[in-house]
This record gives sequence, C-alpha cells and structure tokens, in this order.
Amino acid sequence: MVRVAPAHQPDAPAGRGIPALDPLPPVALVLLGVTSIQFGAALAATLFDRLGPAGTSALRLGFAALVLVAVWRPHPRAHSRAALRLVAAFGLALGAMNLLFYEALDRIPLGVAVTVEFLGPIGLATALSRRRLDHLWIVLAVCGVVLLASPGSAGGIDGLGLAFALGAAACWAAYIMLAERAGRLFDRGEGLAMAMVVAALIPLVPGIAQAGGALLRPWLLLSGFAVALLSSVIPYSLETEALRRMPARVFGVLMSLEPAVAALAGFIVLGQSLGARELVAIALVVAASVGVTRSAAVPRVEATLDG
Repeated sequence: MVRVAPAHQPDAPAGRGIPALDPLPPVALVLLGVTSIQFGAALAATLFDRLGPAGTSALRLGFAALVLVAVWRPHPRAHSRAALRLVAAFGLALGAMNLLFYEALDRIPLGVAVTVEFLGPIGLATALSRRRLDHLWIVLAVCGVVLLASPGSAGGIDGLGLAFALGAAACWAAYIMLAERAGRLFDRGEGLAMAMVVAALIPLVPGIAQAGGALLRPWLLLSGFAVALLSSVIPYSLETEALRRMPARVFGVLMSLEPAVAALAGFIVLGQSLGARELVAIALVVAASVGVTRSAAVPRVEATLDG
C-alpha cells in the first residue's frame, strides 16, 4: 500500500484541527483512513487493463501533487540546496514506492502485496530498536512472507510480483527516514508537496509508454483523480486529525490492520479470494506490526499514500 501518512510523534500534535471531523472519534478516523487507502488501491487496480500500473501511478501521483501544491503552496526558492536535495530524494523514494507497489499489485493480490510491503517499516523499526526481543518481530514477519511466497509450491505467488513488493518495502523504509528529516526542515506539508511533484515524475515516462493517449480520456482522468483522493488526500487528512487526539503508538497499532483491510478490499472490489495459508501469513505480519509498534523505537515521520 502506498500512502502518504502524517507525522508519528510520541504525543498527539497540537494545533487547530478540522472542525468538520470533530464529531468523529479518533479510532474511527484512523479506520476510515485505512479503508480509504486500501479501497483506493483496489480502485487503482481496476485501471491497470487500460492504463497499466505505471500509467495509473502517473495519474495518481500527478493529481496528488496538484492537490498538495494547491493546498500548501510551497516556495522552493526559499530553501537551501541541501534542503531541496533532501526533497528530491524524498520524492524519488515516494515515486518509486508507488510505482513498484502498483507493478506488484498487477501480479499478486492486494492483501498479499500490502502484507509484503509492511516488511519495510517493520524492518526499519526493528533495526532502530535496542531490545533484542524486538528482533523476534521481524522474524515473525519474514515467516509470514515466506509462507505467502510458498517457495517450491505450485500455489506460490508470482515471483516478479513478490520482487516488486519487496522493492516497494525497501522504498517505504527509505521514505520513512527521509520523511522524518524533511519534517524537521519544512513547515506543515510544504516538504511533502514538493516531494510529491518529484514523485510524479518517476512513473511519467513508463506511464506514457504503457497508457499512451488513454491518459487523456476524461473518465480515466476522473478515475485517476478519485484514486488520488482515496489513496492520498482523504487518508492524510483523517490520520493527521486522528494524531491530534491519540498517542502515536495506538495509531500505529490501528494502522497494523492495513493488510487485513487490503485483503477485504481485494475480495470486495477485485474478487481476490485468499486461502487459509495466505490468511495465516497475513495474520503473522499483522501481529509483527502490532508488536513492533508497541515496543520498538519508531522514528517520527511526517508524511506515509498509498496505497
């Protein structure tokens, strides 16, 4: 799942929230955000036959960049070259993460792709932990992925799809570290907006090659805009508001439900049914994510779209 997530901080961030969301409890906000991201990814997968995964990624990131630039109105000239280089690296990780995830999603079920991608943040959080016990979580997660891959079995998942998902996981880990640094240098969402512009360039050439003139068809443009809203704009707003009212660790535990929600979205939207082996594997990775969130040292992160 490729997403844009808000800052993970020890305590809920202060500041003015979104008045329209006041009636909703924070847990509901997180669950709505998770649902939006995964159903946005499922919607994206329905466009692959017409646009290809790269073409869909180009539309999703392009529209997300337009929305974020319109909202935050960044000023690149106001920042140093070092800060802009960081933004470029941040955007590169974000764009590659989304493109690789969509390429994986074109070959393997949504629930499986999201589960494998979770190795990135789980591995990073475990690596940053000083407790030996916490390293058991990454072992648990790897066991889940091995069970999913089922090497040597006729029922194993597509090897190239697995490789793309692992690449997305690595990009997610890099993205988290770069987003943490960007959060220190830029106000609010300005760094994210500039990074999203860079990210939108990553799938542009392969996207045009795959989709061609279909990228300009009105109904496909509308679908791409909907994917951008569901996978980036809406969940970012909901999760930012939720973090104002709940501890980051509670937030992280709820986010660990993403692989399960992704499996549900894949079943409802794409008709992707999973067997007992896949469901057990997803449960192992969810358990590892919950464990590492509750016990490992996790860096502060500004900005995880999409789905």
